[in-house]
Amino acid sequence: MNSKDQKVLVSTFEKEVYEGLTAFPKYLSSKYFYDEVGDKLFQQIMALPEYYLTRTEYEIFATHSTEIVRSFDKQKQGFDLIELGAGDGKKTKILLKDLLQQGLDFGYMPIDISQNAVDGLVNTLQNEMPDVFVQGQVGEYFEVLDRLKQLSTRKKVVMVLGSNIGNLLHSRAIQFLKKLCNAMNQDDLIFMGFDQKKHPQKVLDAYNDKTGVTAAFNKNVLTRINKELDGNFNLDKFMHWETYDPESGTAKSYLVSTEKQTVDINQLSLEVHFEAWESIHTEISQKYDDDIVKWLAKESGLKIINAFSDANQDYKNYLLAKA
Repeated sequence: MNSKDQKVLVSTFEKEVYEGLTAFPKYLSSKYFYDEVGDKLFQQIMALPEYYLTRTEYEIFATHSTEIVRSFDKQKQGFDLIELGAGDGKKTKILLKDLLQQGLDFGYMPIDISQNAVDGLVNTLQNEMPDVFVQGQVGEYFEVLDRLKQLSTRKKVVMVLGSNIGNLLHSRAIQFLKKLCNAMNQDDLIFMGFDQKKHPQKVLDAYNDKTGVTAAFNKNVLTRINKELDGNFNLDKFMHWETYDPESGTAKSYLVSTEKQTVDINQLSLEVHFEAWESIHTEISQKYDDDIVKWLAKESGLKIINAFSDANQDYKNYLLAKA
């Protein structure tokens, strides 16, 4: 890889693309899958028969929502529900409806890296649930955690659903949870989803569907580089590849160059050389069991108060508090 000229990298996207594609082995962050196109592709993924995660968490909410909601505010003193990585809020709406029905005093703050997702959710909720006070924000997790104490002065329930925590290796997850713990007051809570370990083939199928939607979702990061950074990636010369290690519980996604090639990214003044079958690591999706979650919580200064599961025990939502 050569830098054609010295260039000041302005945006975080530019900086991280440069760092990832000049590293060995190469990598790009999965957070850059998401833009207007990526958001639509992820909506399609959530509807795929192979992608069990959305259905199982939806089942948990449909089955246990009353109990979950009561656990958020047992003293009925009011609280703010802050959701990191809110997306389209489909599952969250079940809880919001239950919160309204129980007459609890709450506000809802959806936070997502995608402006498109936040705007869409805020507008939808204004139409569907006008009685809910909604304040959407755009930002990354760690950036949001830095200002979490300023976001709300009353009790907070921080919600992280889907496979969001699963995008972090254990060391990074502990760093994230510690930072979250430090931003919490003593009575604040965390409500977080952890995808459970299961048959390895079921995991692989969830991230490598036969119709190729997941492949298109991964390749959208290359499309964004082409569009936003004036790159010339040929998407047909990269294949999506998924692996899963049942011992560590780590699923990994890659884009693999099918031939020796050079890609120009003009905005970065960068030439990126690929050998045949060289990979770009794009995503990890971690799987857990109770012992791993207990360990992560303990290492982060947290404790498990309760857990809610679907009928097959494929997925669990844990309620955590400061230890």
